[in-house]
Amino acid sequence: MVKLVFIDLEEGRHELDCDTGKSLMECAIENLVPGVQAECGGGLSCATCHVYVDESWMAAVGEPTNKVETVLMESLDSHQHNSRLSCQIHLEESLDGLTVTVAPAIF
Repeated sequence: MVKLVFIDLEEGRHELDCDTGKSLMECAIENLVPGVQAECGGGLSCATCHVYVDESWMAAVGEPTNKVETVLMESLDSHQHNSRLSCQIHLEESLDGLTVTVAPAIF
């Protein structure tokens, strides 16, 4: 179990306890975090689970894969250096306390 913090588009704070082994996206969907749509269900094709990783967590989350980077760059005007697809962040103990901000919807 890890603690996570999602900041939504209205700057609402959602502090959640989530099971390790799941993706960040799955945790957001299960807990109805506003703005995380996950249209493709984690298939790495829609970017509707886009989040901005808090700067203090960048090293722990790591760099995006080439595929993630491609999806982000092709799908989003709101792409930033700390953009990630939450479906590709897999929860493990080292991410306890992770804070992310939900990115604006792409449609």
